[in-house]
Amino acid sequence: MTKFLLVVHVLAAIVAIGPVTVAASMFPPAARRALASPEDPRAVETVLLLLRICRAYAVVGVAVPVFGFATAKNMGVLGDTWLIVSIVLTALAAVVLVALVLPRQTAMAEALEERRVAESTDSGGGDAATTTAVTTATAPTLTPRATVRLAMFTGQFNLLWAAVTVLMIVRPGSTTGA
Repeated sequence: MTKFLLVVHVLAAIVAIGPVTVAASMFPPAARRALASPEDPRAVETVLLLLRICRAYAVVGVAVPVFGFATAKNMGVLGDTWLIVSIVLTALAAVVLVALVLPRQTAMAEALEERRVAESTDSGGGDAATTTAVTTATAPTLTPRATVRLAMFTGQFNLLWAAVTVLMIVRPGSTTGA
């Protein structure tokens, strides 16, 4: 049973965490491209797609610690230092994703979408004041500086997962063999 749980745990990590780390890393440059090219509808569509990937795989990613705990329990290593550190780092990664990365991605994607809608309305004979109001309302979340800040939080998320991966492979002090 331990081998089965370990295989599911590793597969869940590859299938769930991998796409989140890649899509989250691609999001800030994609948002900068969309910001720089307001006339390009594909740029905004890319940002929206990356946000959907991050959200969906973040939910699927819950399977990683669930199967990790089950595996650790079966292996009898729940009290090992390397595992406790991994659990803490995993919890920190989850907090960074849920509290810092996803909300900023959502705000940027919504601001880009609002801007796209306002510009399409404006080009169709809409009100220029509406476009100005949307741009002013979304300005704090839709700046190159905000994308850099998001990239920083995304990098922290990725580094936390890299550290967890190293601990899972090396297992310093483990008596179960490496």
